[in-house]
Amino acid sequence: MTVGDSSVLTYLIKGKISMLTWTITPKVGGPCTLVYRIDTNVTHRTNCSDNINLTFRAGLAPALLIEQVGIAQEGNYLCDTASTEGNFRRTYNLTVLVPPKLSLFCDEQGSPVCEAAVGKPPAQLSWIPESSSSAKEMCHNNGTVTVFSTFTACSTNLTNETTCIVSHPAGNWSQSIACCSSEKTSFFLHAGIITCVLVIITLLAAIYYFKLHSDRPCHKTKPPEIAPIHSEQDDTMEVEPYTTYVQKENVIYNSVSDLTVGQNLPQNLCPET
Repeated sequence: MTVGDSSVLTYLIKGKISMLTWTITPKVGGPCTLVYRIDTNVTHRTNCSDNINLTFRAGLAPALLIEQVGIAQEGNYLCDTASTEGNFRRTYNLTVLVPPKLSLFCDEQGSPVCEAAVGKPPAQLSWIPESSSSAKEMCHNNGTVTVFSTFTACSTNLTNETTCIVSHPAGNWSQSIACCSSEKTSFFLHAGIITCVLVIITLLAAIYYFKLHSDRPCHKTKPPEIAPIHSEQDDTMEVEPYTTYVQKENVIYNSVSDLTVGQNLPQNLCPET
């Protein structure tokens, strides 16, 4: 039975039944008991989940209905009946199948990897073309198993496309993929990195160039200062006014001195001219 499906467990009983008892012993957890009495038309439940019930059909003995079967319902189912023909017992062993989830991808080395996750029981993996690799399993607490395999070519004359085939009691699946080898992947990776670096350098250079020419201030060129040239004639012209002034001062001073001397002489004496 596949997980998520519903199941009906029936038991053909001879004679007219008076009581029916279902005892369920799951692989995980405690037992569950359903007891039905015909005379009272009452069902007694002990430690049973809500998805397990009795179903009644006209002219037939009550059957056990399991809705949306889960892994927790896996185990032994025992039916005891009492009828006018005697006591009878029937045992069922319920196995729940969990279909795996198939995924196919390329690893870092460019090799195809096939994974059948959380299946019950474990899936069987195979490759086309044939691979020499073996599958590895990883068990989970709920009883499911993940199986994965990395493709390893048996021959060098192969195409890039590989197909993974998953075989399981719940069904069969397949998926194909084309992976690049590690050498090609490395080449394209390095080429991409170099291209990106060159583009970035070019953009930075262009930005720097335009910024340098657009933000440069305009200044008027100041003519160089020329040191003045002094000539001997200029020195003479600078000295002559002072010389002339001194001469005039001396003339005035002499005139005043002569006048003073003349005024101080006796009247009968006159200054010599």
